[in-house]
Amino acid sequence: MLKYLIGVSLVSLLASTGVTAQTAESDERTTSQASPAQSDIIVTGVIQQSERDVLQGTSVLSGEALTRDLRPTIGETLARLPGVSATSFGPSASRPILRGFQGERIRVLTDGIGSIDVSNTSVDHAVIIDPLLAERVEVLRGPAALLYGSSATGGVVNVIDTRIPRTMPENGYRLSGIANYGSASNERSIEGAGDVAIGKHFVVHADGSYLKSDNLRIGGYALSPAARAAALSQVGLPQDTDEPIDFAASAAIRDKLPNSFAETWTAGVGASLITDTGQLGISYSHYDSLYGVPIRYATEVGQEQEAPRLDVVQNRVDLRGEVETGGGFLDKIRIRAGHADYRHFELEPTGEIGTAFYNNGTEGRLELVQANHGGWQGASGVQYFNRLFNVVGEEAFLPRNETNQTGFFTLQQYDGGAFKAAGGIRYERSDLTARTDEESRFFTGRRTFDAVSGSLGASYGFGDAIRIGINGSHTERAPSAEELFANGGHAGTQAYEFGNPNFRLEKSWGLEATFHAHTERVNFDASAYYTRFKNYISENQTDPAVCEAGAVLYGAQEREVDLPCFQYQQADARYYGFEADLSANLFQLGSTRINADVLGDYVHANIVDLGPVPRIPPARVLGGIEAQGDRFTARAEVEHLFKQTRIAAFETPTSDYTIVNASIILSPFGRDSKTQLLLSANNIFDQNVRRHASFLKDFAPLAGRDLRATLRFGL
Repeated sequence: MLKYLIGVSLVSLLASTGVTAQTAESDERTTSQASPAQSDIIVTGVIQQSERDVLQGTSVLSGEALTRDLRPTIGETLARLPGVSATSFGPSASRPILRGFQGERIRVLTDGIGSIDVSNTSVDHAVIIDPLLAERVEVLRGPAALLYGSSATGGVVNVIDTRIPRTMPENGYRLSGIANYGSASNERSIEGAGDVAIGKHFVVHADGSYLKSDNLRIGGYALSPAARAAALSQVGLPQDTDEPIDFAASAAIRDKLPNSFAETWTAGVGASLITDTGQLGISYSHYDSLYGVPIRYATEVGQEQEAPRLDVVQNRVDLRGEVETGGGFLDKIRIRAGHADYRHFELEPTGEIGTAFYNNGTEGRLELVQANHGGWQGASGVQYFNRLFNVVGEEAFLPRNETNQTGFFTLQQYDGGAFKAAGGIRYERSDLTARTDEESRFFTGRRTFDAVSGSLGASYGFGDAIRIGINGSHTERAPSAEELFANGGHAGTQAYEFGNPNFRLEKSWGLEATFHAHTERVNFDASAYYTRFKNYISENQTDPAVCEAGAVLYGAQEREVDLPCFQYQQADARYYGFEADLSANLFQLGSTRINADVLGDYVHANIVDLGPVPRIPPARVLGGIEAQGDRFTARAEVEHLFKQTRIAAFETPTSDYTIVNASIILSPFGRDSKTQLLLSANNIFDQNVRRHASFLKDFAPLAGRDLRATLRFGL
């Protein structure tokens, strides 16, 4: 039972687990472009500190901004934050990208525990987190997030919900709900949650959500100009297949994105015992979804194209507890754990199961929080993670495998007023085992890795308005089972994936500088970073003969390869970039404030002696103007993404684009009320938008013009 109870890690070496955020006045009104008149955001964890004191880039999405940006996936919900993009594998599978990092280098958490799904395995697999249930979302970028585990090199996304109640309802009960409609996919969704107090110290919770959407409306052709030209060049050529491809029909598809529908429902219950000195809560949740993956159309003779559908189910149990010790050396003891059974079926057009994915996972952490003595404060703990993963069927590209990770960490922080410093260290042992199959199709064996990571940073404040900081870190990441043992074709990404069981630890050295300026009229936050990798793991296209014959070197049978061969490789790499966010209170008309904001981000990533890292988002700038009154917030914004021409050999360039959005949020009972009505128009000029980081960017653009209406209420 110990593995169900012990810890998973802290939110970072500088800000601890379960990063949460709130304004001093109300956590319901935090926005991604907070006005200077609002109170400072407080980033809390085992060590509480102001947002301006955190030594790496952070963002919080809640309140009106969360209502405005809410989308069916967590990736698209966060895509307007600085330094954040999304994988955008259709409207139902979109995972966050932080500073160009995705997959194994980003941890997506629900209330501090991993989503326990297979979204890190492939971009066509959805994250099992429903944004409709989110109370707020925190994003921590950069390698300082590593104390959530070695796979958090690029950053952490933590989605906070209310499934395990934290407080007693003031009136004995509380209710909340949201109903949403989006025109681009005829999206209809609804969510409701409620808490009821039983006695003075016990509260029970129930929630549920439902979403249904049709095929996505897009602003033009499904295929990019280059892909359309390639497809049309094949018209009339002979095809040696029983089901020839109609290249002309594929090139002509426009306005709607076939096979992009979705239907999802969730349900959950929870309960907490809450006293003056602690709390203990537990919850159960069920997630059920059927969604289509947009077709990756054939553009030359010999290619295949499929219209896969994924049938996904997850059942999950969570535990959270905290007790105050009464002072002395320790201030609090915290425990957090989660266990989930996950499976998804990839369905054939006939409805038969082609491939099945099974994932049984457990995560937990135990934290010992030190009391503050003369400005010194700290936390130490242990974390455990276990995953049993199996892929069964004709497109199985991994052997049955198990991953065990145990980590020990400590964080120490000094607050001397103007001068602040923090440092921490983490040791993690990873054990990965691949089990053989009867046909010996896959690599087998066991690998064990010992990783040590650390961080040290300091900041200095110039008065109350300005603070500058610098943070250095060294991180070590164990390769994942996919990177070690993959050896098979994956139709979802149209790639034959080929791993290397002899990989070594991936190591990096990073430096990040931060600048915060906060006055009554202006807020400015900026981060600049540089990271050097040794043994950086990337997936690059190579000759199919490498995949056909190379497996024999690692003890597996030679296999026929009928898809492009993508081989995992290790080499040195360099990442650098910046993100910045400025908001200003321009003037006031009566009780209405007129604010303006702008954000920008850029990342440059290169593999030494090989070239650009694939699928790196281009530079971006987003600006908006907002009017905030007592009963409304009106906003207009323009987002421009520049052309991406720094591409890997197997990629194509992505054109620049500009989209315009407008929204109004009405608060008929005043800004302190939780009842809001949102009306918004997104991509007003119906642009054909393609996100460079997407595997499907040449076959599946983002939504065209999308008119949305959202009603949120709370009692």
